Amino acid sequence: MKKKGRAGGRKPKAEKRDNRYVVRFTDKENTRFLALFETSGLHTKAEYIVAVLLNRELKTVKIDKSAMDFYMRLTTFHAQFRAIGVNYNQVVKALKSNFTEKKAMALLYKLEKYTIELVELSRKIVVLTEDFKQKYG
Repeated sequence: MKKKGRAGGRKPKAEKRDNRYVVRFTDKENTRFLALFETSGLHTKAEYIVAVLLNRELKTVKIDKSAMDFYMRLTTFHAQFRAIGVNYNQVVKALKSNFTEKKAMALLYKLEKYTIELVELSRKIVVLTEDFKQKYG
């Protein structure tokens, strides 16, 4: 009996890459090459070299650590700000049900001052967020 084709193994590629070239870098050149390779976002160094030599379009991704840190802190701050809003509602309900009207009004007056401070802080957060969007968005 005759065997038909291949019994197993890897499927042959449409275009084999048989030609190979060797490049040697100094330590300084190698460091620069590795930095450029990492920013390219490609998976292998061979892909990167072919893309550079044959003028393919490369996308470079640069991650700004300070921008990421700012975004993370702003996100956690927003969550805390929302939690304050929930606590604010609970405090108002407790004042209404547990204190006399006169005492509740005095305490609400103090709470109102802090609320005004929170509103001003919220406006600053919005301004910072807009600046962040314009710079990095």
